[in-house]
Amino acid sequence: MKKIFVTGSCGFIGSHIVERLSKYYKVKALVYYNSSGDIGNLKYLKNHKNIEIEKGDIRDYQLIYSMTKDVDCIINLAALITIPYSFKAIDSYIETNIKGVKNILDVAKERKIKHTIIMSTSEVYGSAQYIPMDEKHPLNAYSPYAATKIAQDQIALSYSRVFSLPVTIVRPFNTFGPRQSLRSVIPQIILQSIKSNKIYIGNLHTERDYTYIDDLVDAFIKVIYNEKTFGKIFNICSKKSYSIKEIIKTVENISNKKLEPIVQKERVRKKSCEVDKLIGDNSFAKKLIGYTPKVSFEEGIEKTYKWFLENFKDLKRIDYEI
Repeated sequence: MKKIFVTGSCGFIGSHIVERLSKYYKVKALVYYNSSGDIGNLKYLKNHKNIEIEKGDIRDYQLIYSMTKDVDCIINLAALITIPYSFKAIDSYIETNIKGVKNILDVAKERKIKHTIIMSTSEVYGSAQYIPMDEKHPLNAYSPYAATKIAQDQIALSYSRVFSLPVTIVRPFNTFGPRQSLRSVIPQIILQSIKSNKIYIGNLHTERDYTYIDDLVDAFIKVIYNEKTFGKIFNICSKKSYSIKEIIKTVENISNKKLEPIVQKERVRKKSCEVDKLIGDNSFAKKLIGYTPKVSFEEGIEKTYKWFLENFKDLKRIDYEI
């Protein structure tokens, strides 16, 4: 059985990918080292069969090299992702999102890994210059976070071109679902609706293209070991967008509660770094790997709401750092 090394496996997306991969492959799941032994969202997995959990940090080349001697594929999901914090901790984002990814690529090159998959983000596009946004849309960083992700993508593509490294870049638009971080807008709205009818929020008008987590995992499954994807970038998205106001209305319908949005100035992102609208074009992914999202936005919100309703008492915090 082939073995896949997944970094960032304790996160929202990582835990779902590890869970699905373990049905078909052996998985070595890298969790960011911490003294408490916390394995993050992997704790929600009911079956750890075929999963080997390792502790470490992608910034440590020798550690990553030692952990990959018996793997065939690397999926890098490890990253610092909070946009506001990226303005305060630029060096940390460079160390993890750029140098960390370089370590992954160097290890893949040295080990002759059969396939390396790097996860990007739709934030690299900035505000839409045309809609829907395909993979040829200009790159326009509105934050240090987005800038580091542009850099990692370009470095990965250069390794593909120069060293013929089998690399694929998966570029999701906004993903949501069970286990998502409480700092993300959909969990914030859902959790506040469970506790109260008041929803404290930032901008109501911004629009994003949302993909339910199961559909993103499906895309990864279609990409793994697929030679047609080598050297390519794929948008994973729904080709539709929803505003924050529409999300609140959807949660209102599911919860059967009249919700009152309250805009707080401290939650409103500065206009100079706000991306107003993102709508992706998934035509390339559909053409090359047969990707089509299966879960509608409303169905995905309902599934997510149900999970948080069942688990919110076990979550450590309801608020988030602005």
